[in-house]
Amino acid sequence: MNGTAKQTGVALVTGGSRGIGRGIAVELGRQGWKVVINYASNADAAKEAVGLIEQAGGQAAAVQADLSQTAQRKYMLDFAVERFGTLTALVNNAGVAPQKRADLLEMGEESFDRVLDVNLKGPFFLTQQAARRMIQLRKEGKLDRGYIVNITSISVYTASINRGEYCIAKAGLGMVTALFAARLAEENILAYEIRPGVIATDMTSGVKEKYDKLIDGGLTPIKRWGTPEDIGLAVGAILRGSFPFSTGAVFDVDGGFHLRTL
Repeated sequence: MNGTAKQTGVALVTGGSRGIGRGIAVELGRQGWKVVINYASNADAAKEAVGLIEQAGGQAAAVQADLSQTAQRKYMLDFAVERFGTLTALVNNAGVAPQKRADLLEMGEESFDRVLDVNLKGPFFLTQQAARRMIQLRKEGKLDRGYIVNITSISVYTASINRGEYCIAKAGLGMVTALFAARLAEENILAYEIRPGVIATDMTSGVKEKYDKLIDGGLTPIKRWGTPEDIGLAVGAILRGSFPFSTGAVFDVDGGFHLRTL
């Protein structure tokens, strides 16, 4: 495969039944990918997402698994490879917000552990397992180039003192991207980070009024909410093979939030 050839394959998207994950999965379906969406508990949402992927032109399957559990991480990888024969891309999208936004001086260990287990520890060890699997698949001639895409957040560098555990987890996931990019380049497995800004999903529905005002007031140069489809387009561009001489790259999909202006 040359660097500009359009690529399709098999992608595992964690948290793919709703929100950003669904936007990613449907866009990959539109490109002709076989997509395995992982979900935690909402089987109806997963079934609906599978239907949307298939309507878009892809093939799809859903697998229920808890990202924080070692055996279930292995299970979802086994499911993807057994269902479609290989694994081309892992998109680490699944994440949880704190159940209660607490001031940094009041945050408890239980909340810290829960958020880091799902948002950081789980993706790290899933990536480790996926990388091993991709290396083996390459040796077997079932994979040319592999991809890891981590969906982080502007919270990588934006301090929110009432959800510190979320910021810490996302900052850590940014470093996970860099580490695996450095380790896996020699294996022809490329790693990327996408940093969404303010995206309209179920997770942000409770703060809609707050961010409506902030966006109208100039929070972002592009004065609108981001959408799951915006993130899907970014992941789709990466997985098409559009950046063959890049790894460890960070893509800001945030309406220009990261810009410093006077």
